[in-house]
Amino acid sequence: MSSYDVAVIGAGPGGYIAAIRCAQLGFKTVCIDDRKKEGKSAPGGTCLNVGCIPSKALLESSENYEKARHEFASHGIAVEGVKIDLAAMLLRKDSIVDAHTNGIGFLFKKNKVDSILGRARVVSKGETYGIEVTDVPERVEAKHVVIATGSSPRGLDIAPFGGAIVDSSGALSFDRIPGRLGIIGAGIIGLELGSVWRRLGSEVSLFEVSPEFLPAADERIAKEALRQFRKEKGWTINLGVDILSVNKINDTVKVKYKDLKGVGEQEFERLVVAAGRVPNSANVADSSLGLKIDARGFIEVDAHCRTNLPNVYAVGDVVRGAMLAHKASEEGVMVAEWIAGQKSGIEPGIVPSVVYTSPEIAWVGKTEQQLKSEKIEYRSGQFPFSANGRAQALGAGQGFVKMLADAKTDRILGVHIIGPFASELIAEAVVAMAFLASSEDIARIIHAHPSLSEALHEAALAVDGRALHI
Repeated sequence: MSSYDVAVIGAGPGGYIAAIRCAQLGFKTVCIDDRKKEGKSAPGGTCLNVGCIPSKALLESSENYEKARHEFASHGIAVEGVKIDLAAMLLRKDSIVDAHTNGIGFLFKKNKVDSILGRARVVSKGETYGIEVTDVPERVEAKHVVIATGSSPRGLDIAPFGGAIVDSSGALSFDRIPGRLGIIGAGIIGLELGSVWRRLGSEVSLFEVSPEFLPAADERIAKEALRQFRKEKGWTINLGVDILSVNKINDTVKVKYKDLKGVGEQEFERLVVAAGRVPNSANVADSSLGLKIDARGFIEVDAHCRTNLPNVYAVGDVVRGAMLAHKASEEGVMVAEWIAGQKSGIEPGIVPSVVYTSPEIAWVGKTEQQLKSEKIEYRSGQFPFSANGRAQALGAGQGFVKMLADAKTDRILGVHIIGPFASELIAEAVVAMAFLASSEDIARIIHAHPSLSEALHEAALAVDGRALHI
């Protein structure tokens, strides 16, 4: 039996970062993960293997294809005979994934983190915890345990996976472009996957049970996003939908549903179930240990990701909060530093969210509807990308930046963006909020011209009613 200071279960963004940081702090560390590809270890979890990274690779490829077909002409660039080589596109996606997963292996070696391929389960506790790795078989013991087992796509009884019905992972590797594609779920995953295949030529229909579009986003942002998406050819977004039945017929799937217009029926070559994700908490610890897991399957933790078991922590998708890779990574760092006796923490109120559609959508902090609900007095400033020179040069003048600030202190409470490179622009807002900045602080900072960041600057000026370019 091998002994360690820290055993990390799971090598996704929360797990592998926790393992590396623990090793940097001088702990003998092992990271155990059961994900493999072609018989070899494939660290990186859902994010690197079948989530964030491959989806962004396909989003970039599909957007380039769409621009070549529809936008280059406005730049005076004539492109004829544009074709899709789907196999090459998927190969590029896979090569990017392989580079990143191999990179984690390199980082483990560099930081002297031991890696074990197999499914781990905490089976005993005493002065150390006993961890059984069932696939090897092997057993290790550790003084501290970090559970970072992530999440899996949520299945629907009415639409079991198999054949033409796939989860979000399966939607990243279609062997051909579906003529008609159905997606259950119009959240971030559904919108991004729908964007990829719509651009490549599929007729896409999204079915969302909620009557609201992107309810987690600011209402004005969500309204603008829905307006812009519905302008695009190639897809429909159906809200307030009740799926009545899903039937496989030969190589197609027939979906019967009910919405505000009544009962409808559509047939698809492929159906993607993107109805959220569920935490991978089952069998991570023997029931005799008493690890507390709530009714939804999330491991219960405190503000520092400590479970009810001494020296056992849990991070990422398997605990409360947003299921986001960057949130998981920062929790992993926090836990490692907490084990080392350092004062470390994260602020859950300033975790950014991003939707990598076109236009991109990003936000951090409170929405306007939250401020109203909490009866917080605020001021709002907004600036459109149509008045931003860089956005116009990019041919991306749609959307706007919206800033919310406390009416009394002027402290920034939330920033919401729909427009070009929103995923990058939101970082300035996160930094500002982390340092308790006011809208006046952003208004007084010189922003490069011409740049997209000027839209954030103008939104800050608009909070005080003094925007200069609208």
